[in-house]
Order: sequence, then C-alpha cells, then structure tokens
Amino acid sequence: MYEIIAEISRWAIPLTLLLVPLAAVLRGVPVFEAFVEGAGEGFATAIKTIPYLVAMLVAISVFRASGAMELMVQTLSPALNLIGFPAEVLPHAIMRPLSGGAALGIATDLIATHGPDSFIGQLVSTMQGSTDTTFYVLTLYFGSVGISRYRYAIISGLAADLTTLAASVFIVQKVFGAGG
Repeated sequence: MYEIIAEISRWAIPLTLLLVPLAAVLRGVPVFEAFVEGAGEGFATAIKTIPYLVAMLVAISVFRASGAMELMVQTLSPALNLIGFPAEVLPHAIMRPLSGGAALGIATDLIATHGPDSFIGQLVSTMQGSTDTTFYVLTLYFGSVGISRYRYAIISGLAADLTTLAASVFIVQKVFGAGG
C-alpha cells in the first residue's frame, strides 16, 4: 500500500500539469494566451504588494534590532516555563507570525544548538510546520486586493497561532515523552 501511495504522490503534480491544459484545449480555451494574461496579472499584483512587504520587513528588523524581542522573551519566559515551554523557543514563537524566513532562521539555530531529537528541536520543528505567518499573509493578501480593515482577521490569525503554539507543546510532550 505504501508503494502505491508513493507512486501516486510522485505522479500527482506532473499529471495535473498535463491534464489541466489538455482539458482547457479540449474545451477550446486558448491556453497560451490565458497563461500570458494570468502571468501579467500576477506580475501586476506582485508590484502592488512590494510596498506592503517592504514596510513589514522594516518593522520586523526594527523589532529585532531594538531589543524589543529580547525584552519580551525575558518578560514572558518565567510564566511560560511553568507550562513546560522553554524560553529558548520563545523568539521563534514571536517571530513566526511575522516572518517565515526569520522564524526558520531561529529554528535552524535552535536545532543546530540543541539537536533535532531534543525537546527544543522537536518543539520548534512542530511549531514551524503547524503555525502560519499571520502578519505576512495579511500584509500580502489583504494589501494586494486593497482591504484596509482587517481587525478580526488579525484576532483570528493570532488566536490560531496561540492555539497551535499550545497544541505543539502538548503534542511534543505527549508524543515524544519529553518535558520542557
């Protein structure tokens, strides 16, 4: 059964890339022209989102360089240690909703320092795979279509981030039998 699933997985994307244009041709859609038009719209959207991305990256750099992140880690770590959340992982938890690249860099450093099979390595890996870059998504997607009032989206996204953070700690403690 494993071999069948592996073979389906191996061919799923190439077959999709073949079947979608083939179906379009059979329906009389001018595939190349539609692709070029879509690529042009995608490029226009990318140009429109650049100011939002630059603003977000500057804000993240200021947040890290100012020492605000370290201050937040020092303030929150005593309370989080009580629930088995190691202070070393807190910079990753703070950065993940802001920037996937910055969070991945922090995760890489933590795994290199503590090892991939350590509680911290397993926790940061689980967090990296289960949380999203909330502010990046809001900045990019909402900015590209001109949505300016997204208060509830921020609340919902951050609530999801907190939920996955707590679930990551719980799951790593239960599945891997480690404690922070």
